[in-house]
Amino acid sequence: MMGEALIGRLEAAVSRLEALSGGARGGLSDTTASAQDPAIVAFDDLVASALGRVSAAAGKIGTDVAEVTRLVEKAFLVGKDLLVRTNQTQKPTMESVTMFMGPLNETILEANALAEGTRSIYANHLKAAAGSLAALAWIGYTGKGCGMPLPIAQVEESWQMAEFYSNKVLVEYKNKDPDHVEWVKALKELYVPNLRDYVKRYYPLGPVWQPPGSITNKAPSAPSAPSTSLCMSSASSSQPKSGMSAVFAEISSGKPVTQGLRKVTDDMKSKNRTDKTGVVAAEGKGTRNALSFSSTKAPAKLELQMGRKWVVEHHVGNKSLIIEDCDTKQSVYVYGCKDCVLQVKGKVNNITIDKCTKVGVLFKGVVAACEIVNCNSAEVQCEGSVPTISIDNTSGCQLYLSKESLEASITTAKSSEINALVPDANNDGDWAEHSLPQQYIHAFKDGQFTTSPVSHSGA
Repeated sequence: MMGEALIGRLEAAVSRLEALSGGARGGLSDTTASAQDPAIVAFDDLVASALGRVSAAAGKIGTDVAEVTRLVEKAFLVGKDLLVRTNQTQKPTMESVTMFMGPLNETILEANALAEGTRSIYANHLKAAAGSLAALAWIGYTGKGCGMPLPIAQVEESWQMAEFYSNKVLVEYKNKDPDHVEWVKALKELYVPNLRDYVKRYYPLGPVWQPPGSITNKAPSAPSAPSTSLCMSSASSSQPKSGMSAVFAEISSGKPVTQGLRKVTDDMKSKNRTDKTGVVAAEGKGTRNALSFSSTKAPAKLELQMGRKWVVEHHVGNKSLIIEDCDTKQSVYVYGCKDCVLQVKGKVNNITIDKCTKVGVLFKGVVAACEIVNCNSAEVQCEGSVPTISIDNTSGCQLYLSKESLEASITTAKSSEINALVPDANNDGDWAEHSLPQQYIHAFKDGQFTTSPVSHSGA
């Protein structure tokens, strides 16, 4: 009976998606050619199957999860319409892409508004779903220099940021409610591997636009008076936008995404600097920092000092901090940040997180050690190897360890609520949670003290 009920919910979700998709076909993008385009047909199949599974799971949960899932459905249907339009449109300029990507931007902002500042018990669900929609930004890829990575990388990187919150849902509901676990797994598989593989097969270098010279299908011109929803910037918005929504907001301002970024020239490199400060601003190559959320105590920083040390300081509410161009000779020092997420996309020598609150750090791997000091509510995820993890004077720390980092030596001192999560050997894709002891028994025996951790048992 449970299997029949699940099939019924899946069929209902697919029917709703097909109905929505059918309604979209009545617009400008509805042509016989697009209906027969294998790439568009495959996108319809992806929506019906992979997204249908997410919708079916959301229907079992209901409430806010169903609402944010409907926005995911809406974003994918808007994405399909944009894909069809690319075959009828000349490649837009950095200015005219504002109008072209506007409908998707509005849907992403709608999802972000639902997730930001929510008091819902499903806050992590909302943030995971809203954050995942940045993956659809690949549709606006117009070539090298457009301000975003290649489409496949855009999908993968966007999901990595969203996965930070989906992992929280997995941990919370793993032994409580399988419906939430199913929703998270379905959401992940929607993007990785489904959307990623779709993009890899049909659009590895971006959408196929009309060739130049077409008279009847010119690229859309930039609007003379952009609507408020497309002009939200860090200076005027009351709510800072994170991830690709900030990039969309920048696009919507009518300015190139790369405007304001400075090239790291030879005279800026520390070895050639005459002022001896040795500071290369984070605006240079290798770092994407969508918005700057500085605290009231000190200005926010994300910069490479002396060519060897990345300094990330005093950011507040910035969920899209990224260090990209790094190597194993460099270190990362995170200090005084609150409610932020930092992603280190290369292997570095060591990482230190000091005096931070509600921060998340995702990194590929370290050569020496990862240190968490004087922190409250830190979440650290290693995707590669890390030989040593040190936790000192910290309250609340979640460690997500990859298979490559299971042999890490973990040292704790004056810390509480430390949990290590490792891949579950019995259930692929799940995490097995292990609480590290914070209480010990000391006994004097045979002329010396012996120490053993307190074990807790019971239902």
